[in-house]
Amino acid sequence: MIMIFHTTVRSYSMIQKPHLAAWRAWRRLKLRLHSSFVGASSGPGPVDRSEDPSAASAEKSPHTPVMLKEVLQYLDIKPAQVVLDMTFGGGGHTKAILSTVPEVTVLALDRDPTAISLAQQLAKEHIGRVKPILGRFSELEDLLSNLNVKPGSIDAALLDAGCSSMQMDEAERGFSLSKDGPLDMRMDGDRYPDMPCAADVVNTLDQQALASILTAYGEERHARKIASAIVETRRISPITRTQQLASVVAGSFPAAVIYARKDRLNRPAHVATKTFQALRIFVNDELNELHAGLRVARTFLKPGGRLCVITFHSLEDRLVKRFLRGDDLSNLDHFSPRKKSARNEKPVHEKRDGNMYWLPLRRKVITPEKDDVRENPRGRSSKLRAALRR
Repeated sequence: MIMIFHTTVRSYSMIQKPHLAAWRAWRRLKLRLHSSFVGASSGPGPVDRSEDPSAASAEKSPHTPVMLKEVLQYLDIKPAQVVLDMTFGGGGHTKAILSTVPEVTVLALDRDPTAISLAQQLAKEHIGRVKPILGRFSELEDLLSNLNVKPGSIDAALLDAGCSSMQMDEAERGFSLSKDGPLDMRMDGDRYPDMPCAADVVNTLDQQALASILTAYGEERHARKIASAIVETRRISPITRTQQLASVVAGSFPAAVIYARKDRLNRPAHVATKTFQALRIFVNDELNELHAGLRVARTFLKPGGRLCVITFHSLEDRLVKRFLRGDDLSNLDHFSPRKKSARNEKPVHEKRDGNMYWLPLRRKVITPEKDDVRENPRGRSSKLRAALRR
């Protein structure tokens, strides 16, 4: 477990250090959990996996891939090319690529073992055209090297960030506040059973660290109030279920405002939505992983290769935008909308159009069409950025 934690903490320190309260608390959490896992854990406990999770997922109808038409347009994949799908998920994008482009080879990466099970099934249907890869973005360079994939050899790459529909739909994964389940949120599933889950975070970190996490990763204006409510509740009993946490957050607000927030379809949104987002990002180290994935794409795409990145919230989109224009991403202040001075800083490697690595295929961010949003409401907040590797 110590080795796994050192890997996480090392990557976490890259761009998260400005949030010192969260950073220091993460180190304390590491030490506490190392000793507490010998006995009982504050976490949700083991999930019953008596049934094959991949089989259960396969029985469900596949999720609708976000902005599929736009992805295929900007990737512009040619026959016999090699494509890297960095977030296979339910396989919607990969299936469309396989069905529309002859003889294409897809390297299908995902950190979720359930998703990789689906990729393995797809590989049996398309012999030699799909190569499933289990791992995180931060592990991808070594994984590709093990497959003898050379830097500068990939024709197109797709990165669909965030949480997959499969993870949201399965209550046992603990991502959804609308479905009661163990407060888990680990995208890796049980691959690293000793890694901290969301329940460990809310039951172990102090109030200041919790507030820092909610502010940094949920952009939650009421972070202190919510963190205080969490700490008060866990003094009586550990918070181990998703709807238990949702109730705790809701309890810190007047009843009239629990659904006062609106989503992008102007629908009522629960006040705990940002709290769940923040915990998920923190548990899975998502911003560092996204940054690592973008660097791998830069290394392995050939000159003229195309990259499409789909994001689902402002933190991700700002990171991608600034990476593609060549900004220094050495600290998280660059992703804060309040740091207006960062917007005026010039890229480290600036050219007249884009930077030395990337040429934008479209200057403005691409958003889903109204019909697509009605058909797939979960993609309502998605944004697509596309670039050509110089």
